[in-house]
Amino acid sequence: MDMEDAFTAVAIGFEAVGALAMVVGFVIAVILSLRSLSRGDGGGEAFVVLRTTLGAGILLGLEVLVAADLIRTITSKPSIEDAVILGIIVLIRTILSMSIQIEISGVVPWKRALLTSGGQMLGEAVARDRRASQRDGESAARG
Repeated sequence: MDMEDAFTAVAIGFEAVGALAMVVGFVIAVILSLRSLSRGDGGGEAFVVLRTTLGAGILLGLEVLVAADLIRTITSKPSIEDAVILGIIVLIRTILSMSIQIEISGVVPWKRALLTSGGQMLGEAVARDRRASQRDGESAARG
């Protein structure tokens, strides 16, 4: 196996991880949304949880896919056509990532003091769900 084959395998691995991140993000979004409904938070809150968490999963997957594209750049034989195609793909994925971040947070990325990644947003959604479940458990123990 030469270096080009090794980098191609790494890029394929990154693509698989990116796709898996989106699938896992979807599953987590559905579970958190259903948990929100079962706690009685209402359909509106469950929708916000679903939308935010799903967006975070997609964002995380896109970030990994951009990394895969960059790794493919290392392995490809340099040509103007390949560079232009790769540039367009990265540009589209970057614009899509930014639009998802704006949709989730309501703020353009360059106006935020701290940029958050899709992974951070997904983790925050899980942490919010855990806190809400703990509050429900405390309420049930008191009641």
